[in-house]
Amino acid sequence: MRLPFLSFPLPGSGRRPMSPINQRRWRNFKANKRGFWSLWLFAALFFLSLFAEFIANDKPLFLTYQGEVYFPVLVSYPETTFGGDFETEADYRDPYVKDLIREAGGVMVWPLIEYSYQTINLNRRAPAPPSADNWLGTDDQGRDVTARLIYGFRISVLFGLILTLFSSVIGVAAGAVQGYFGGWTDLLFQRFIEIWTSVPQLYLLIIIASIIEPNFWILLGILLLFSWVALVGVVRAEFLRARNFEYVNAARAMGLSNGRIMFRHLLPNAMVATLTFMPFILNASITTLTSLDFLGFGLPPGSPSLGELLQQGKANLQAPWLGLTGFFSIAIMLSLLIFVGEAVRDAFDPRKVLQ
Repeated sequence: MRLPFLSFPLPGSGRRPMSPINQRRWRNFKANKRGFWSLWLFAALFFLSLFAEFIANDKPLFLTYQGEVYFPVLVSYPETTFGGDFETEADYRDPYVKDLIREAGGVMVWPLIEYSYQTINLNRRAPAPPSADNWLGTDDQGRDVTARLIYGFRISVLFGLILTLFSSVIGVAAGAVQGYFGGWTDLLFQRFIEIWTSVPQLYLLIIIASIIEPNFWILLGILLLFSWVALVGVVRAEFLRARNFEYVNAARAMGLSNGRIMFRHLLPNAMVATLTFMPFILNASITTLTSLDFLGFGLPPGSPSLGELLQQGKANLQAPWLGLTGFFSIAIMLSLLIFVGEAVRDAFDPRKVLQ
């Protein structure tokens, strides 16, 4: 029995009804409980990591001083603002600065974790085991592992999402052109892809890292040069299969342009396979950045990174909390993405129909 609100929009709502095929896909996706809840859990973790500065920081969220309200987490204030001696930014963890604010009747409200990803705990010998002060301990430089995990998770997911988005756009466009036009266009493009994919990415990264220091955007650009080919084959096959269908020939006979036929009539069919593969491409993108950071060819030294956390665990076997934290964080994150990918695959599977 179909519910009315799934078939007809509410009066004045302006919302288009969900098509029957999309209703079936959504039901199939929700039926995969593991993938459905994995999506919500991953989205919640990523959403929280976007506000890492408000969760883990060595600056107060806000403070009061002589009747004024300050927001150090958002604005940089010199020490002289609070009666200190230096024009540089105040170190709010310094007992001297704390006493200045306290003596003026001020109050500081701290984040849940009073450490940023680069804050060094000078009160403990590094690497220090987990404690009430450092929940997951400190690394071999005295930095809080929990804070670095939160910031590293955010960087890894943002890197993976941006790389997946841009590589998918380029890959879909290239596959569409190959499959639709075929002939010499397809043949030459295929030979180019074979040559391009034979270029060793790791050697190229090593050469570039010896010349300039890689950063987020340089790494993204280099990996984008090679990652776009992941979806070309899938999209190309869909366009090759459908380019001579009757409705495509009818569109040509009506005088529709090639671009309109490709991206309005053929692309929706190809996007089914594309959306199915995207969670796995995101997984591979995050794994690539983690591997590069582990090998030392990734983000600049000092950057919060899951790969760098794994490398520290390898170098400090006497501190098992480093390796265990890196392993379980990466394993859980990638497992959630795999579960989501399986649910998306089930959702777009035309043979899977719920009774």
